[in-house]
Amino acid sequence: MKLFKSLWFWLAVIAIVLLLIVLATKKQQPKTEPQTVANSTTAQPSDSQLSDSNAQYFPLQSYRVGPYAAAGTGFYGGFIDYLKSINAQGGVNGVKFVWSECETEYVVERGVECYERLKKGLNGAPAAATNPLSVGIAYATLERSTQDKLPLITINHGRTDSTDGRVFPYVFPLQLNPYSEVSAIINYLGEKSGSLEHLKGKKIVVLYHGSPYGKETIPVLDILADKYGFEVTHIEVPHPGNEQQSQWLNIRRIQPDWVILRGFGVMNPVALKTAQKVGYPAKKIIGNIWSNSEEDAAPAGSAANGFISITTHPSGTNFPVIQDIKRLVVDQGQSDLKDAKQFGTVNYNLGVVNGILNVEAVRVAQEKFGHRPLTGEEVRWGFENINLTEDRLKQLGALGLVQPLKLSCEDHEGGGAVRFQQWDGKEWKLISDWVQADRALLRPIIEKSSEQYAKEQGITIRDCASEG
Repeated sequence: MKLFKSLWFWLAVIAIVLLLIVLATKKQQPKTEPQTVANSTTAQPSDSQLSDSNAQYFPLQSYRVGPYAAAGTGFYGGFIDYLKSINAQGGVNGVKFVWSECETEYVVERGVECYERLKKGLNGAPAAATNPLSVGIAYATLERSTQDKLPLITINHGRTDSTDGRVFPYVFPLQLNPYSEVSAIINYLGEKSGSLEHLKGKKIVVLYHGSPYGKETIPVLDILADKYGFEVTHIEVPHPGNEQQSQWLNIRRIQPDWVILRGFGVMNPVALKTAQKVGYPAKKIIGNIWSNSEEDAAPAGSAANGFISITTHPSGTNFPVIQDIKRLVVDQGQSDLKDAKQFGTVNYNLGVVNGILNVEAVRVAQEKFGHRPLTGEEVRWGFENINLTEDRLKQLGALGLVQPLKLSCEDHEGGGAVRFQQWDGKEWKLISDWVQADRALLRPIIEKSSEQYAKEQGITIRDCASEG
């Protein structure tokens, strides 16, 4: 009996000791913050020796989980792999790049928190620009970016009137703003109809993502409908877009000549599958710039066959710049991609294009301010003076991957052209040359909106002529 009591006594003592050890361990652990992915240069021994004060930093508000993860992993994979390839070639005038990621899950509040945490640079390396790849996060950080003098890059998306650099000096909807996007689509449909005048009486449905991004083009589509005499119906799909049965039954009732799909993520394959169920042909669906990837079409299976979308950058690996990345990064086992199948896809190549434009802005700005890490204000000047001629694109190995692009104080878009591609069941095939948006028509609309914003915010409009 005494032995039994003694055993229970010692068991109790052991339990108390273990509990004290656990409590002491917890006290020593630091509080965790929302996930920040470490500077990827640690994968490259030559870069890990850099003094951060001699490097240029890119803060990345990325998303690799959630309903839009396919776009995020491809885009940021391409962006980071391009930076790695530049570092492998000695950087830009000896200045190499460092970066870190902060996971947003495409959630606006997290995107803002990531912006605030990363905006001041990394251990002495100044931030060049932010690239959130999210309309919601871009809207939420726009005024912060301006106040902090840190360029906000919204390639192929974002607030359309931020094209006007006189009012939005730090925001750059590079290549294609939303208004140019739909204008180019309407011009293409006009070509297919014989002319824009032949659009009169046609029916077009716009199936759009229920977010600021999806709603951005409603006003300009209404203007284009009035101008050319077609009937437009806007139908919203709530985020994230897993259920669209009622929307497509409505489309079947309307019997439109075309459907413009302004989707994102899971919404796109669901749209194609549901269209097939109600008997609407994929060849009459025109996907926008965020409905144009392999991840948008392939999951839909046969329902995607014949589906048409726009692109500013074709998929593929035959471009010299992509081959450089393969040789210097991928073949060295240094690629950021977890899934090698994403290499050369639409989302990956957009990340590469975005990397080219960001790095080119740094390169241009260095010629004015010196071959050193630059402030965001200096990099802004670089963006406003990008001039990608065909000769320069050849030098970069990006001819055919990037459209000729010239930016200025007034024009932060610089391009406004797209190509059309069609899904053949396995891959995208280009079916058009560059189709230009009607930028002359759009510019007064953009300026009216930007000038109204300037009035509301008490912003003095820049005199670009006086800046030289």
